[in-house]
Amino acid sequence: MATNKFFKSLLFTLTIAITVFSVTIENSLAYPVFAQQGYSNPRAANGKLACANCHLNQKAIEIEAPQAVLPNSVFEVEIKVPYDTSKQQLGANGQKVDLNVGGIVILPKGFKLAAKNQIPEEVKQKNKGVFISPYSTEFDNILVVGPIAGKTHQELIFPVVAPDPAKNNDVKYLTYPMYAGGNRGRGQVYPTGEKSNINTFGAIQTGQISDITTTEKNESNITIISSDGTKMSQIVPAGLKLIVKQGDIVKVDQPLNIDPNVGGFGQEETEIVLQKPERIIGYLAFCFSVLLTQVLLILKKKQFEKVQAAELNF
Repeated sequence: MATNKFFKSLLFTLTIAITVFSVTIENSLAYPVFAQQGYSNPRAANGKLACANCHLNQKAIEIEAPQAVLPNSVFEVEIKVPYDTSKQQLGANGQKVDLNVGGIVILPKGFKLAAKNQIPEEVKQKNKGVFISPYSTEFDNILVVGPIAGKTHQELIFPVVAPDPAKNNDVKYLTYPMYAGGNRGRGQVYPTGEKSNINTFGAIQTGQISDITTTEKNESNITIISSDGTKMSQIVPAGLKLIVKQGDIVKVDQPLNIDPNVGGFGQEETEIVLQKPERIIGYLAFCFSVLLTQVLLILKKKQFEKVQAAELNF
């Protein structure tokens, strides 16, 4: 009897654990993992980044990176995602929350995230609480981060290590393109195609609003009756401010609420040169030879002028 109670208790505990774990996994998918699972390569042939498929509004970002780097050197790629920190967005539960920030950097092949022991202490302090990860095992040159608190991390720093052509035959001393994207706030569309609550919701038919009620989840249930008597109801998620009232005449797809979106996604591109050290040495040698030649010419000119002045005096 005691054994049966023990197994029942164990089964109940396991059931709760599995349920909690499933919910945790489901919540964790609401981030860059969406793009990682839906797109093997986040950059389409037309240059569009996968993040733009869910974050529909366009907002500007800035990218800062060195113009040239040496093999095996560690450098920083910085994405600036500015926004008004006084603004808040709607959470999935309809409550006001602070905006979050996320970013993606598509580096040239061979470039990758620097190891912890290669990252300067100053950068570690700036990136405290920020987890940067490769997009996939196939694309370790693509780095993603977020979502993180935007008020303190509007500047995303990616510590990157450059490859060495002497060790990797696929890497050459060339000029390479580099792409970056950054978003603030939640997306308007889920990868499944469903709208999030960061949207305007349009009327499902033309007619008159006969009733507006609030559900147990604080959603707005709007009933519209068409001219032929067809009655249809639709749900507007909690937290959205309605711009219609009972008795209003609406047309199909007419917005029923104020657009709550205050975020957006932006992308930029730049170039980076993988510089050969011998070229720099050669360039410095060339500059030194030019400088030396100019100095010698000036000295020779001075000498000539002295000789010429002496001959005139004679």
